[in-house]
Amino acid sequence: MSTRQKLAVFTLSLLLIAGIAYAKDYEVKKKAGEYNVEVKIDKNPPVVGDNNITIKIKDASKKYVTDAKVKVEYSMPAMPGMPAINYKTDAELKGNEYKAKMNLSMSGPWNIVVRITRAGKTTKMKFNVDAR
Repeated sequence: MSTRQKLAVFTLSLLLIAGIAYAKDYEVKKKAGEYNVEVKIDKNPPVVGDNNITIKIKDASKKYVTDAKVKVEYSMPAMPGMPAINYKTDAELKGNEYKAKMNLSMSGPWNIVVRITRAGKTTKMKFNVDAR
């Protein structure tokens, strides 16, 4: 194998490793009231357009919560020459996870709120992302 071929194989290997490391989902874990909530977005960083979001909720005894109504609200604050943007979507239960799709309409900072309603009580988890 020539030096040029070795260099090409080495470069491709580095790019593949970097791509695998970069491919990890965007992940946030937080406590929301009595729940432990884990949110994953399938793109890291989130992008303009469709982003799939998966939400896992566990109670204090570490059991999955599968009897809640879960909403995802995402918004961008007002900026000069642009009003605030607000969207909502319901998350559907699939197995032990709640799944939804967020369509981020432009790049920049987004505020995300996961609302969990169970037994008449609503709890929320907040976090921010920067869409590209």
